[in-house]
Amino acid sequence: MASASVTFGDILVAAAHGDFPPADGATTVVPQPSPRDAGVMSFTAHSVVFTDEDPDWVRAAVAAVGCDPLAATMNPAFLTAFGQRTGRAVDTIDLVTVASAVPGPPDPALGLRELDDPDHPRVARALKRRDDVRVWTSGAGGVVVLGRGVAGRWEASVEVDESARHRGLGRALASAARCLAPEGTQVWAQQAPGNARSVRAFQAAGYRPVGSEALFFAR
Repeated sequence: MASASVTFGDILVAAAHGDFPPADGATTVVPQPSPRDAGVMSFTAHSVVFTDEDPDWVRAAVAAVGCDPLAATMNPAFLTAFGQRTGRAVDTIDLVTVASAVPGPPDPALGLRELDDPDHPRVARALKRRDDVRVWTSGAGGVVVLGRGVAGRWEASVEVDESARHRGLGRALASAARCLAPEGTQVWAQQAPGNARSVRAFQAAGYRPVGSEALFFAR
């Protein structure tokens, strides 16, 4: 399944509003939303591969895996072949979640202060994968990062200082990201499935699971 008129951004917008690709076991191939971003997103019984590679090659590589078709695009064999074909590398497979931005300032108890330093390590790291990056530090002991990632979507991430953990700060910072995002937008966040603390924090802050994603970056 593929359509030149459908973009990965279109698919993300629809999914954020609960309109998912059909659970038909198919793989949709769409162009990369930017030269930076290529990868695979797996929804319920449907995968989307966003790449500028030949769609026929993608389908042949998926079929060659020889496992359950519903799992083929996230199988290590396909991800390895995809990386070799594109000359890109993947870090991990993430759980992808989304929530609507909410009006109003974040909780003042967090003591958020925006960083205005492009050379700050946290800012510099975020700029490698996102545009329009903004970073806030919390007096309670954490960091909120907001920027435009894949297909221009607003992406949030948070960090909690070791000394400030087990107090609900991760959930509070994830909630703050929804207040800091532009009104009327959707806020996306990725969590490594094994990072149970992060998964719980974002879901407690109202982020809904959408699918899994493997992003490939230029080496």
